[in-house]
Amino acid sequence: MSDSDILTNIDELVAEERSLRDRSAAALGLSAEEKARLRTVEVQLDQCWDLLRQRRALSEYGEDPSSARIRPADEVEGYQG
Repeated sequence: MSDSDILTNIDELVAEERSLRDRSAAALGLSAEEKARLRTVEVQLDQCWDLLRQRRALSEYGEDPSSARIRPADEVEGYQG
């Protein structure tokens, strides 16, 4: 997966996240299924951004960016800002 592929995936996930949030604000909220999907999208976005950061760091230090791997959700979600 290239940086371009990752960014395309991010764009698609952001569009879906926006759509879900717009529906939440415009209606009486989201169904349980929509809430679960929103949470999944949020986690996938975090994983994509993490993967992109890994790839860029590896490239910056002369290593192979294709060796970057998607980290588990609990690991990515456990980062402290």
